[in-house]
Amino acid sequence: MLTTFVVETPYGPARVHLQGADGARAALVLGHGAGGGVDAPDLVAAMEESFAVALVEQPYRVAGRRSPAPAHQLDSAWIAVLERLRGDELVGLPVITGGRSSGARVACRTAEATGAVGVLCLAFPLKPPGRLAPSRLPELDGLRIPVLVVQGAGDPFAMPPPGPKRNVVTVRGNHSLRSDTPALRDAVRKWLRERGAA
Repeated sequence: MLTTFVVETPYGPARVHLQGADGARAALVLGHGAGGGVDAPDLVAAMEESFAVALVEQPYRVAGRRSPAPAHQLDSAWIAVLERLRGDELVGLPVITGGRSSGARVACRTAEATGAVGVLCLAFPLKPPGRLAPSRLPELDGLRIPVLVVQGAGDPFAMPPPGPKRNVVTVRGNHSLRSDTPALRDAVRKWLRERGAA
């Protein structure tokens, strides 16, 4: 059963779409990309039926804005949502956080603060294309918990390398991850089951 509700954060209301799973042993909490919503095909494909799954809309999207808020606001709002979920709807469940693109970055930066047991990154934006900007690899390297990155082979944001606790799975397509959702779904479900939570 899907329930939708609002969670107050320091930067306005966030919206949560929670798909409860009867007898779920774990939860998956996912955030959207910078300009997209929680109905992105890769987010929908990543939903695991044996998990309680929460799709989270950041306050700027709830307010109708397309331009993302600054990173510290995104992180603060995300932490507030996770605190609510862990204390109520998802109490007692191990929680894997993640998201697509910008949402994946938020989950990486806040993994310790939210008590995540793993992070799922869909189309992690390693380096903005065509710009002289630092790599965002430190956001991935700073994690001490298992991480799965699912990246399109032609993603212009580049391909993150695997690491000691980081699996990187390449699928057909680009940053949208629309070209091969079955491969994405299979990779995510395999990884979740290896975590022993599914």
